[in-house]
Amino acid sequence: MRDVLTSIEHEYRRYKSLAERAFDQVTDAELVESPSPEGNSIAILVWHLSGNLKSRFADFLTSDGEKPWRDRESEFVARNITRPDLQAKWEEGWSTLFRTLSDLDDGALPRRVTIRREELSVLEALHRSLAHASYHVGQVVLLAKAFRGGNWRSLSIPKGGVRV
Repeated sequence: MRDVLTSIEHEYRRYKSLAERAFDQVTDAELVESPSPEGNSIAILVWHLSGNLKSRFADFLTSDGEKPWRDRESEFVARNITRPDLQAKWEEGWSTLFRTLSDLDDGALPRRVTIRREELSVLEALHRSLAHASYHVGQVVLLAKAFRGGNWRSLSIPKGGVRV
């Protein structure tokens, strides 16, 4: 049975789609542009979220979610990348997540996993990860919307209430 996991996977896919629809609205230059010297670009957010998803969901049930091979600090380095490179990095993280989710059923939800040496249920870990992903997708959307200004195409219900 996959009632809960289907719902969680649907939300992950919804947030992934929101970010992708925001990517589609920005120029290649805007993908790497930071709003301030200490700010994150869309590319930085993609590198971070991808790194997080790969680390958390590789060997999800059997090893700590903070993998020794992950270099989290490097995810926050400004980079010049192409749109195809950004899309490939984006897909790496999400494909790791979705492969893991496809191997789970609702019976796995009470099982225990470890993230940074903290023990959580699978359900708690999924909720934490979904919140983290939605937080960063929101940042991506905010950046894209700021770059587009009046040319922004709403991703849901635009001002005025007419759904597109």
